[in-house]
Amino acid sequence: MRQIALYGKGGIGKSTTSANLSAAFSEMDLDVMQIGCDPKHDSTRMLMHGRWIPTVLEQMYERKDLTADDVIFTGFGGVRCVEAGGPEPGIGCAGRGIIATFQLLEKMKALYGDVVVYDVLGDVVCGGFAMPMRDGYAQEVYLVTSGELMSLYAANNICKAIARLSQRSTARCRLGGVICNSKNMDNERELVAEFATRIGSNMVQFVPRDKAVQAAEVNQMTVIEHAPQSPQAEVYRALAKTILSNESLRIPKALELDELEDLAREYL
Repeated sequence: MRQIALYGKGGIGKSTTSANLSAAFSEMDLDVMQIGCDPKHDSTRMLMHGRWIPTVLEQMYERKDLTADDVIFTGFGGVRCVEAGGPEPGIGCAGRGIIATFQLLEKMKALYGDVVVYDVLGDVVCGGFAMPMRDGYAQEVYLVTSGELMSLYAANNICKAIARLSQRSTARCRLGGVICNSKNMDNERELVAEFATRIGSNMVQFVPRDKAVQAAEVNQMTVIEHAPQSPQAEVYRALAKTILSNESLRIPKALELDELEDLAREYL
């Protein structure tokens, strides 16, 4: 079972990338599960045609006799969708839903498949958000970033977490590469590729900004489903193939803050 985690700054496009990646995997006749690890619980909406599925955390609050059918829902391409959820704003730990989700899926023996995709908030790598890496679930981590400094800053922080957690006996996480989800900035591809090189990795895919993404989301679908013949759909398929064949998993070396800022200035 390939266990793949996508980490990145909030709003960078992790959920869009994750959902289209899962859809692309499903086209390869793979058994795919996607787990949304963000309190916004919107990771799987496009796979579920706009439906906000009940989260594991809210289901656990409401009842005790949960079954797999209460928390796992089948979306486009047969992808099994799970949303961890989180507490109400201002109350409790945002990582608690992730911890509860993994414990419940393990108890149900429901964490299986050819590929499991974890869509994880990466602004704050606290205990809960780090759980996919820390406890041996996510074996491959992919950083989703643009050329914006704060996005690169978040990606760099995740590198620090991977390096630290890789020393634990329970952790098997390694960095698989960097995905550039473009914001149409000047020299963006070159900047992100250089960032990937300097942390000891490589840019596995450049995802251009395309109206096909917005059109698909308005129609509550992935690009793979809404515009299967589009160039953008081919980008996501190429990413899926690259990840499946990727054997270059490394422990990254995060940049110092002044190094990161100097790098960003080089490509202005």
